Amino acid sequence: MTPGARVAAAMEILDLIIVATRDNGPSADKVVSDYFKTRRYAGSKDRRAVRELTWEAVRRFGNRPDSARAVMVAMADDDAELTALFSGDGHAPAPIAGDEARACGGPLPDWVMPLLAKPEGGIASDALLARAPLDVRVNTLKADITDVASRWPAAVALPDAPHALRLPTGQLVEGREDYMSGNIEIQDYGSQLIALACAAKPGMTVLDLCAGAGGKTLALASDMGGEGQLIAADTSRVRLGELPKRAARAGAVIETRLLNGGREREELADLNAACDVVLIDAPCSGTGTWRRNPETRWRLTPDRLADLVKTQAMLLDMAGDLVRSGGVLVYAVCALTEAEGRAQIDDFLSRNSAFTPDQMPFTAGREYGAGRILTPCHDGSDGFYLARLKRIG
Repeated sequence: MTPGARVAAAMEILDLIIVATRDNGPSADKVVSDYFKTRRYAGSKDRRAVRELTWEAVRRFGNRPDSARAVMVAMADDDAELTALFSGDGHAPAPIAGDEARACGGPLPDWVMPLLAKPEGGIASDALLARAPLDVRVNTLKADITDVASRWPAAVALPDAPHALRLPTGQLVEGREDYMSGNIEIQDYGSQLIALACAAKPGMTVLDLCAGAGGKTLALASDMGGEGQLIAADTSRVRLGELPKRAARAGAVIETRLLNGGREREELADLNAACDVVLIDAPCSGTGTWRRNPETRWRLTPDRLADLVKTQAMLLDMAGDLVRSGGVLVYAVCALTEAEGRAQIDDFLSRNSAFTPDQMPFTAGREYGAGRILTPCHDGSDGFYLARLKRIG
C-alpha cells in the first residue's frame, strides 16, 4: 500500500467505528480485525501503519465526529506530511478543500468535562488518552515474584502492590511460559489495588458480585491461598464463562454463579449477612479506561450515565445485605465521574447507617471523600474510584 492508500484505509475503518459507536455495534478492535480479514493484500507494515493512524484519530477528538474525513482533515491542518497525502492519486484521498468540514474539540467529550471528579491536584485530561502501560500480577498460588522477575529483566515493581510487575509496553506476554502455566495474569496496577483493598484471607467467605471474566476474582483466590469460600457472580454468561478455564490455569478453586437480572437477591439469599468481603466492581462509564478503549468515549451518553448510576446504587444496597457484621464492602468503578464515585458512596452511607468508611491497606492514590481515587497521571494506573466500607451493625 502507498502512504496515501494507508490514509484512505484508516478513514474507511474510522467511518466504520463511528457508525458502530453510534449504533451500538461491535468494538473498534473487532471492526479493525474484520476489515483486514477481507483485505489479505495488506502486509504487516501496512496493517500496523493503518492501525496506528486510526487509533491516533480516535484519540484526537472526544466528541463523536460526523465523518472520518472531517477528523483526518483536521489532523492534516497540523501535519504537512499528512496534508501531502491527500493527493487524489491512485487510492489516496482527494485533495483537501479550504472550506471542508473539520472535526473540532478536545480529547474528552464536552459534556463529560464538568462531571469529572475534582481531587486535589486535579485530573490531567491528556493522561486519560495516553498509551497504557503493561502490568502483570504474579499468582502466588503457583509462583514467587522474585523468581518471576528474574525471567523478565526489564520488569519494574510497583508501590503498594506486592504481586505487581510493570513490563515494557508492547512486550509479548501470552505466549510465554509464565503466562501459559498460570504464574502471571495481565492485570492493571489499579485493578490489583482493588483486590488488595478487599484484604481477603484464607478461610473467609468472599463474594465478587460483578465478576465478569474474573480478573479480580483470581487475585482474591491468590490472597486466600485456596482456603475458604470464593464466589464469582455475574449476569453475563459469556464473560463469566471464561472464568473456569482461567481458574484452572491459575490453580484456583472458585464457585461461579450465573445470576438472572432482576432476581439477584433471591439467588444470593443463602449469603445474606454471611460474607466477610463483598466486592462490587460495578458497571460504569469506563472513563478511567479510555486510554485502553478510546472509542468508548463516543458510546457514552448522558442517559447511559444516568442508568449506570442507578444500577450502581442498586448493587450497593443489595451487597450491603450480604455483608456480615464486622465484614467489609469494597466498591470500585473504573470511572472518574463524581456521580459514580464519591457522590455514589456518600449517598449509600447516608441511607445505610450500618456502614462506615474503613481504612485502605495501602496509600496509593488520593483520598477523595470516603474512598480513594486513582488516575493515570498521578498513579500510573487506569482511573478508578474505590471505597472500603465496614459493617458495624
